[in-house]
Amino acid sequence: MKILSGTYKGIRIETTKNASYRPTKSRVRKSIFDILSPFHYANILDLYSGSGILGFESASRGATSVTFVENNFKNIKLLTHNKVKFNDTDFSVIKNNVETFLKKSEKKFDLIFADPPYGKVDYEWLFNSCKEKISKCGKLVVEMNNNNFTYNNCVEKIYGETKVLFYNKI
Repeated sequence: MKILSGTYKGIRIETTKNASYRPTKSRVRKSIFDILSPFHYANILDLYSGSGILGFESASRGATSVTFVENNFKNIKLLTHNKVKFNDTDFSVIKNNVETFLKKSEKKFDLIFADPPYGKVDYEWLFNSCKEKISKCGKLVVEMNNNNFTYNNCVEKIYGETKVLFYNKI
């Protein structure tokens, strides 16, 4: 996978065959970042990080810190390997499950990405938990399969089998 835009445009993010994650497709990623433009988010949280492509794309566009939360050891190794390609961003790679992290963390984030395994998370719980971690005027972006789940005050975008919900904290 390659970074689509920003300072590190074209940098390759290494992944692995037989990955335990499903990376966000390039066209979906481009659309997400077009919606987030102009990109003015400093502190990013990337939940269910997998390859970390959403966090790395954020770093390329000017984020000052990115926190990855991932519980798979192989993915942690790749995140740690790939983060050294970026000079101007403070990265934290946290090996933990998302539920535990959200319960314990007191930090607020300007932008939260959540791309959980499709159909294996309680989306209502995820939205309610993440809302508490968003800074004033921050955003939550959740990727899921194109299902019937909706959440109040979200903008919904559909890309084939993928649905992305955007929540703005006022």
